[in-house]
Amino acid sequence: MPIRYVHLRAHSEYSLRDSTIRIPEKPEYGDPAKAKHANLISRAVELGLPALALTDESNLFAQIKFYAAAEKAGIKPIVGCDVWIANIDDATRPDRLTLLCRDHAGYLNLARLISRAWLEGQHAGRAQLQPEWLEDAVAGLFAIAGRDSVIGRLLAAQRERDAQDNLYALRRHFGDGLYLEVTRTRRDGEEAFNTHALQLAARLDLPVLASNDVRFLDADDFEAHEARVCIQQGHQLSDPRRPRDYSPEQWLKPANAMAELFADLPEALDNTVELAKRCNLELSFGKYYLPAFPVPPKHTLETWIADQAREGLEQRLATMGLAGGHTRDDYVSRLELELDVIGKMGFAGYFLIVSDFIRWAKSRDIPVGPGRGSGAGSVVAWCLRITDLDPLRFGLLFERFLNPERVSMPDFDVDFCMERRDEVIAYVADKYGRDQVSQIITYGSMAAKAVLRDCGRVLGMPYGQVDKIAKLIPRMPLDLTLSDALGLSDKSKKEPDRVVREFCDVYEQDDDAHTLIDLALKLEGLTRNAGKHAGGVVIAPTPLTDFAPLYSEPGGAGVVTQYDKNDVETVGLVKFDFLGLRTLTIIDWAVKAINARRAKTGEAPLDIAALTLDDPEVFRMFREARTVAVFQFEGGGMQRLLKDAKPDRFEDLIALNSLFRPGPMDLIPSYVARKHGREPVTYPDPRVEPVLRETFGIMVYQEQ
Repeated sequence: MPIRYVHLRAHSEYSLRDSTIRIPEKPEYGDPAKAKHANLISRAVELGLPALALTDESNLFAQIKFYAAAEKAGIKPIVGCDVWIANIDDATRPDRLTLLCRDHAGYLNLARLISRAWLEGQHAGRAQLQPEWLEDAVAGLFAIAGRDSVIGRLLAAQRERDAQDNLYALRRHFGDGLYLEVTRTRRDGEEAFNTHALQLAARLDLPVLASNDVRFLDADDFEAHEARVCIQQGHQLSDPRRPRDYSPEQWLKPANAMAELFADLPEALDNTVELAKRCNLELSFGKYYLPAFPVPPKHTLETWIADQAREGLEQRLATMGLAGGHTRDDYVSRLELELDVIGKMGFAGYFLIVSDFIRWAKSRDIPVGPGRGSGAGSVVAWCLRITDLDPLRFGLLFERFLNPERVSMPDFDVDFCMERRDEVIAYVADKYGRDQVSQIITYGSMAAKAVLRDCGRVLGMPYGQVDKIAKLIPRMPLDLTLSDALGLSDKSKKEPDRVVREFCDVYEQDDDAHTLIDLALKLEGLTRNAGKHAGGVVIAPTPLTDFAPLYSEPGGAGVVTQYDKNDVETVGLVKFDFLGLRTLTIIDWAVKAINARRAKTGEAPLDIAALTLDDPEVFRMFREARTVAVFQFEGGGMQRLLKDAKPDRFEDLIALNSLFRPGPMDLIPSYVARKHGREPVTYPDPRVEPVLRETFGIMVYQEQ
């Protein structure tokens, strides 16, 4: 008969301060055979755990990744959180309570409570719940009170009557969903709490849970865990005065080890299984939820976008004319084809929302980019003034942007003047409701050089010695890891150039360096901090906390979703990219300066949209690589390429910008040689000559 036990309290790297347990970035990485590193799900699979809870501190950052990976691995995911409850006796020492979701109502209540804690309850860097918030916001939630709860604090102070009164209060909130937690991790005060907790549980008929309060995966991860805690706290590992809140026992133990540890309390083991059975949250993914876009009476989204696009096409053709080799019928048929696809895929509202905030920005003289990415291939987007590039003129495909055979949300990358981007976001928040609009969180990780320096500091190594070792890691490629540099990763075995021989030599020959690097390897890549995504904004049809909890930077500023750009889309929110581009700001400054001078001399103002794309003086500047501050053409490598390629037409600039990427870079010498007649232009088949003629027989674009 298999051992019956479920871990119901575990922190991950996303607690940001007290765990080294990784969460798989993609569901398939929960498979031990596919995992880049051992992680919570891959280890649970190896241990044969039937269910598992993730209860990170004060956040739900990783819950969508955890839920998806656990489900894919055949493990029942239990969503929860270790929350801080404000201590009315001492504001500097809040109490802890673990909350688990019984069902979807509990998930929504947990998301709202956590959001409120970050937006309204921050104190000394912690997000705290006020005790009274639990009065009407705990439906669908289970509560686990342990050594660090208000019960534990009162029992430690020998205030048993007050502890009992608080248990009664918690039971009023949670009913039969309240549990007491006992742990045997050899931490101070633990056994005393267990003794009192078991007595109270018997007296009040409360169920008891066995827990290991998990912080790391394996027994030998304790030193790395302590190093992470010291990095966060600013201590050295050897400092005798540093807090020691954790023990070497807090690893993800197999069920039989927990059964042996609690052999005298079989009911505490059984209760973990029973509680896991009671947790039945079901999250559904794969559906998108757009806010309602207001349209005139008697119109639907589909009829309104059609009217606006057809009117826009007439205006575009009147001012810009037909692209060479195309007829009016080409434009009309392409427009109608796109409208049909957009309507059938249910994305009319998305296009109208983007068109609306771009038109608003332009009406306020906020510079907006002409279009970037695959969205520039849409005639509908061009007609709605989302983009300013004629797709037929440049041979761009709509199918790269929207493909009926591959249903995914469209994604316009919209560039705004860096100084005024926030005005556009504010407009959207006012239009759809400030509780329905938010920017998106992003996470920083412990990167190679930084983690070496951090580990050197907590190990107490001399700065100069650590700095010398860290500087052996080259700046490029940007994604180089310590495992790559040592030749330990699969990537470095396929790409030997990633191996840094001098770094390997130091690792093999210097004992201190060996110790440092071994520790850094265990921490590298762990999630380190939360920040704000450069451009991502979500607009929800109802309050955002119906879909994702919210997070605020310390101090209450900078509200963002707790789910990253991938997870907000997983739960069905639609991401809009509001990118602040310095180039647009500089262009705006230049145009204003030019027009101020022209106004003094009585000249007509410069209309940047009316500039031609074939000015020979502009191409002369490109051939001379006078491109400082020209977006995507200012780097040293690109400037050398410009001098070699000598572009003399707009199509050359497009091709060079496309080729100057890691994948197609090997094609650059042939492109330049063919352009200047140093190499014959050949085609893989005579029938593709019309398609490849523009790029001298070289396949540069996906459209080709």
